[in-house]
Amino acid sequence: MKPIHLLRKFFFILQALLAMNLVTADTIPSNPSHAVFGGGCFWCMEAIFRNQPGVISVISGFAGGTTKKPSYKEVCTGQTGHAEVIQITYDPKKVSYTQLLSLFWRAHDPTTLNRQGADQGPQYRSIILTTSSEQMTEAQASKKKLEAELNKSITTEIKPLITFTPADKEHQDYYFNNQQAPYCRAVIAPKLKKLSLE
Repeated sequence: MKPIHLLRKFFFILQALLAMNLVTADTIPSNPSHAVFGGGCFWCMEAIFRNQPGVISVISGFAGGTTKKPSYKEVCTGQTGHAEVIQITYDPKKVSYTQLLSLFWRAHDPTTLNRQGADQGPQYRSIILTTSSEQMTEAQASKKKLEAELNKSITTEIKPLITFTPADKEHQDYYFNNQQAPYCRAVIAPKLKKLSLE
């Protein structure tokens, strides 16, 4: 092969690598942030936040309890103190914590204690687990503002995140892998439509 052809081949490979790097740099920021919310079943909350602009990933799991590395079955008993939550990794240059909080409040009913629709128990409570003092301040102010707007008491618990435990694989991307399942069709799909997310 002539040197000029080798040079052209190298140039095209270099362009492809640069393109890949640009995509990677744009998709995964050097300093992503995290938000942890619980508002009922994590299948539903994950589906709501999954494709939001600026959101990099959403993982379903458990937080706010005392049992170390609880299983889904244990959390379902309501005895571990955990709530079903989602951990959101996001790019703060593209979406703010304030914007995520706004969607969180719209995504569920924060005035009901330990209940979202037919899902009942402390594991389905409304909860915000903060990862910094700034998030704590903002979440508390946001809750107070919503209470004033609704003229109702907000039951949402706000406390620092201690440990987040991811749920098993079958609970990740649940709605997108099981859209024909009865719960997805009866509960999640209508909520996505109501929020204009589908």
